[in-house]
Formats: sequence, C-alpha cells, structure tokens
Amino acid sequence: MKDTQHGVRWLDISDDAAGQRIDNFLRTQLKGVPKSMIYRILRKGEVRVNKKRIKPDYKLQGGDLVRVPPVRVAPPSDLPNPNLGQVNQLSAMILYEDDDLLVVNKPAGMAVHGGSGISFGVIEALRSLREKETLELVHRLDRETSGCLLVAKKRSVLRHLNTQLREKQMKKVYLALVKGEWSKLNRSVTAPLKKQVLQSGERIVRVDSEGKASETRFKIRQRFAEGTLVQASPVTGRTHQIRVHTLAAGHPIAQDEKYGDMEFSNAMRKQGLQRLFLHAETLSFYHPKNDQWMTVEAPLEESLQLVLQKLTKV
Repeated sequence: MKDTQHGVRWLDISDDAAGQRIDNFLRTQLKGVPKSMIYRILRKGEVRVNKKRIKPDYKLQGGDLVRVPPVRVAPPSDLPNPNLGQVNQLSAMILYEDDDLLVVNKPAGMAVHGGSGISFGVIEALRSLREKETLELVHRLDRETSGCLLVAKKRSVLRHLNTQLREKQMKKVYLALVKGEWSKLNRSVTAPLKKQVLQSGERIVRVDSEGKASETRFKIRQRFAEGTLVQASPVTGRTHQIRVHTLAAGHPIAQDEKYGDMEFSNAMRKQGLQRLFLHAETLSFYHPKNDQWMTVEAPLEESLQLVLQKLTKV
C-alpha cells in the first residue's frame, strides 16, 4: 500500500484534548510519521497554534486552533486480529472497568505496546477488541512483569491519573521473589538511577550518583530457606526501578535475565519458575470522576503460587 499525503488541516482542540503537549498530539494525528519529521516541522514553524509558532513542549488548551501541514503519512498498521488467542484472552483478564477506565491483569511476556520489533502489545490488543473506544496507557510495566495495568478511556481521565502519578498519589504494590535473606531493617532503597543505552541498543539502568533520585520501600511478605518474598512499593517511577534496587540491596529477583543472579535463577527454575518473579499485585488511586479511593488487586498467577508452595518456609 502506498503512502498517502494529507492537505493542510485545521483542528479545533476540545477541552477533553487539552493539556497534552503539541508533539505528543501530533504523533497521534500523524501516525506513521517518524518523530524526527514531527520535530522538524515544529522547528520550521509549519505547525501553528492560533496562527503562531510554538515549541514542542507547548501544552494545548481548549479552544486552540492547530494547523497541521501536509505530511506524507505511511498507511496505519493493522491492529492485531481480535480472535488471536493472545489478544482474545485479555478480555478475561480485565480486573475492573467502568465508563472512564479499566485495569487489566497484564500477562508476563506481553509488552504494554508495540515497537522495537514487537508487532503489538497490550494496548493495541485492547484497541482491536474495543475499536470504538479511545484507550490510552496511564503507565507502563516491563514486558516480563505481570499484574495491574491502568488504561484510561478519555483524555480528561488520562490527565487526572497522570497528575496523580506525578504527585505520587497513586500507590503500587509489587511482589518479588529475591535471593537471600532480606533484612527487616532494610525498609527502603534510595539509590539514584541512570538509564544507559548499550552499543547493541539494549537499554539498561545502573545505580549512579549522577542519576535521578529514586526510592522503593520494602516489606517482607514471607521468608523461605531458598530466598525471600518481598513487597515492593515504588515511590518514584524509574525504568526497571524495583529490579535495580533489589540488585543494589544484594537481593536480585529470581529469573531476571538482565539484573539477576544466574545461580539463584537456575535454582528457582528447578522449582518450576519459568519467568521473572515480579508481579504488580495492587494499584490504588483516586477515581477521576468521584475522587473515591479505590484499590484493584491482581491475583498471583497459578504458576507463581506453585513455585512458592515448593519452597521451605522459615
């Protein structure tokens, strides 16, 4: 299929679309256009808001009139077939839903969105099941992490929930099986984290004094002779934060291929563990419509429960 080129478009910004940056707005309007081109047309002044040039970080307001210049757009990639097994199973994994949002129990091994060689993720799968709905990710989970993933159905709801994330009002609790005996005195890890991209293109996070301030709070859920099941509550939301903070504490997570301990992971594999033992157990937030505090819980999948049952409690 050939690329298509649109003429100049003038778009009115509704109150529901207000608050998002112009560069992010253009990415939704110009699907298939590289980010580099979007920033190029912004720099050249081809995008105008109320007939004025704007910077990429300009935040749209209700009533703004946006000029979108002619841009050659690649045809949109098809959403995954809703009958595909991996897609269809998500319907049964929705933990909570109303007119404004939904929480899905993301399966381990499934990315939250497509890209970097991944044809589709949770959000594309949900969109294929709900073609008439507007669905946007509120936050992310690592591909190998399972559990509570929050999705907004309206821009206004997305903004409200993003504000809660930014102001650290939203609470997340994860379960992780880690190496060794976690000390009850080790209640918080505050090592600063810095993201790096290796020559191979792999993204990795290191503890670095020049990194971003980060904090994860820990509680012991259950001690085992083979390791410790800990509850991890991230205060900040850095990439791979829990995984790197447990490693910094000397207790890497079982089956973590990037930050783990091979000997410990092999021992847990013999107990039947086939994936990273990190699960987003609960997600708590204020509902955007009524400000009611609510908590959604994702049950631990059976395969992880079976592993725990094989371990020796202390």
